[in-house]
Amino acid sequence: MRKSKTLAKIREGKPARMCVLGHFIPSYIHHAANAGFDVIWLDMEHRTFTDREIAALLTHFHLADIDCMLRPATVEKTALYRYLEDGAAGLMIPHVSTVEKAQALVDAVKFPPLGDRGLDGAGLDSDFIIQGGGDFTEQANRETFLVVQIETIEAVKNVDEIAAVPGVDGLFIGPGDLGLRLKQPGVESLEMEEVYKKVAAAAAREGKAWGCPAGSIEDVARLKEMGAQLLAFGGDFMTLKNMLDDHGKKLGDVYGD
Repeated sequence: MRKSKTLAKIREGKPARMCVLGHFIPSYIHHAANAGFDVIWLDMEHRTFTDREIAALLTHFHLADIDCMLRPATVEKTALYRYLEDGAAGLMIPHVSTVEKAQALVDAVKFPPLGDRGLDGAGLDSDFIIQGGGDFTEQANRETFLVVQIETIEAVKNVDEIAAVPGVDGLFIGPGDLGLRLKQPGVESLEMEEVYKKVAAAAAREGKAWGCPAGSIEDVARLKEMGAQLLAFGGDFMTLKNMLDDHGKKLGDVYGD
């Protein structure tokens, strides 16, 4: 079974190099791997892919030897572990606000004794046949990861208990959704910096990784100093936009319009 580069970095106490992909661009996966990234956050929550497109992209992840942290649009049990069978190195689940939901996710994506994932052994994750005797399930539990998103006020309140759930490998703050909720009328005052510190403390206490999106290299440096190992920096959407804005301006300078 392929070994996770993300988990290898985390276990060494290092940050994993992560970028984001939200469209069907197979070449992006190879470019990211060649640029030294360990993992790509593949976003299905806010983007549309067919099952066959996801399967094709996951094949490219394996060809390029880079992890896919897939954020699905569902928490349906068999759908989640089929993404792992198709080759995802890990899953990131949005809006995990309670211990009960975190435990249900572990049950869905981890094999016994941690969870209750169904066994097939005929997917890309096992090279389409269970290898190495009967240790595939142990390898799968060790080399795939579950990251839960902290993006509601309830999740922040429950983060210590969520971090303590066996089988949850990481916590990922969603500043967009959480920031939106913190601005609602009647909500208790809570600064985002307090959230970072609270999540960092919970992760450190339980030996789990944590992270969030980083908008600048300065943010990366600051959050790394706080212990973050899962920082998403760069992606197809903003990279393409910034490139086109830059080229459009340069053409305007040359053409004079």
